[in-house]
Amino acid sequence: RLLDYFRAIAQQLLVFGMHVHVGFGNAPGAQDLMIEVMNQLRYFLPHVLALTTSSPFWQGRDTGLKSYRSVVFEMLPRTGIPLAFKSFAEYQQFVDVLGKVGSLSEDAGGHPDATKIWWDVRPHPRFGTLEVRIADICTRMEDAVAVAALIQAIVALLIKLRRNNQSWRAYRQHHVIENKWRAIRYGTEGKLIDFGLQAEVGFSNLTDELIDLVEDVVDDLGSRAEVEHIREIARRGTSAQKQRCVFEHALRNGASDQEALHAVVDHLAEETIACVH
Repeated sequence: RLLDYFRAIAQQLLVFGMHVHVGFGNAPGAQDLMIEVMNQLRYFLPHVLALTTSSPFWQGRDTGLKSYRSVVFEMLPRTGIPLAFKSFAEYQQFVDVLGKVGSLSEDAGGHPDATKIWWDVRPHPRFGTLEVRIADICTRMEDAVAVAALIQAIVALLIKLRRNNQSWRAYRQHHVIENKWRAIRYGTEGKLIDFGLQAEVGFSNLTDELIDLVEDVVDDLGSRAEVEHIREIARRGTSAQKQRCVFEHALRNGASDQEALHAVVDHLAEETIACVH
């Protein structure tokens, strides 16, 4: 179905991402809370992408980007940073309109299939979760766990703020998109924009700010050690940086481009298996 509808775009979608689901339960108001959190969580999505960048190569060449997967995936419609919604009802109305005009097929229950909305964060219609989809695949298992823990902690913080009649500032979509581009291009080696300060901030400083931000929730979640591991990712770099180092090292030692790419694949396999064991 995807190939029939999206044609050449679908043929290029040999990309893989890491999706993190956060449950909100079925209590009254849970869906509206999910939308409120989604609106605020958008600000942190570029940070998550920067920490997970692992796709510098595409079709046998170094793209110069840290997350080329993000570029490929955004060829599809209904991708990227989502709009802000006032309520779950407004979001559902958006879904219903797309279904009515034929942009979304029907699910098994005859309703518009909202899983064909591929935003970087979205409500998942079947699981009842908030699904964060912006991350590349982490090569190391401990990195993946750390990123999942960070996302959980940020959501917990936003809920805690709400209970105290506070909220994180909901930045405009185009502000977040600007930071997403920086994450795609530079990963943790670059700078993101603090739009409150109207200044660039190095990622190592952003890492410290993020961990300090969730300080009050990580012990209740039992995830302090996992969240602290984010500092290690920022210090040594992401999988994208390591892949590029392996590639360049192989070239310096006389390998052809193809042989250097094979070395990258071998490295990825070794890293992943080492984490499993």
